[in-house]
Amino acid sequence: AYFYAITRMAIDADGAPNAYHPQDKGIDALANAGFPKGNWTAILVVNPAKPDEPFVQTEGEFAGFFVSKTTLQDKSLPVTDIRRYVDSRQVPYIVFPGAFFRLKGTGDFGDIGVAMNIDSGKESPFIVADAGPRDAPLGEVSIRLAENLGGMNVNPRTGAGMPRGRFVYLVFPRTKSDPAWPVSGDQLQKRTQELLASVGGWEKVKACVSPR
Repeated sequence: AYFYAITRMAIDADGAPNAYHPQDKGIDALANAGFPKGNWTAILVVNPAKPDEPFVQTEGEFAGFFVSKTTLQDKSLPVTDIRRYVDSRQVPYIVFPGAFFRLKGTGDFGDIGVAMNIDSGKESPFIVADAGPRDAPLGEVSIRLAENLGGMNVNPRTGAGMPRGRFVYLVFPRTKSDPAWPVSGDQLQKRTQELLASVGGWEKVKACVSPR
């Protein structure tokens, strides 16, 4: 296991069924998905019938919205099924920048861990679910993880509502399930608490973190 302690936080809305909309009415800005002039295929699902366009949901509560991807996926479901991906609104997850992911020993998508806002004492389990730009700094998390750590009505577009403080992320490499996704909230909570106890609990971790 290893940890990193930072004050930076950014929000990743990917995987949420209402993240991006053709008319830019999603909870996140279309520009953050690289649409229409960037590499949007890295974030938005391609329409199988029109490969030069993103796929638009045709039914359900969020019909009319694009389908946004996460790196961690339920590969038993079609690529156009929003349930294939990890919903940022519902699942506490962290993002690995590309260069960080390539470092030996940092772990893989589907590995799990626990996070704490040291200043408030709020904590949460998490799963490693998405990849960020190669040279991005650490600290990008899902909406749910941000709210679990003290955020209120977090807005991915503006960053409003994000928690403030010092955040510690304790990662346990080689802990992904088979298959790596889906994992229930109860499973995630139970397993991360077992792993946390195995390294001596939060007191052991916080003793290694520099004081403010």
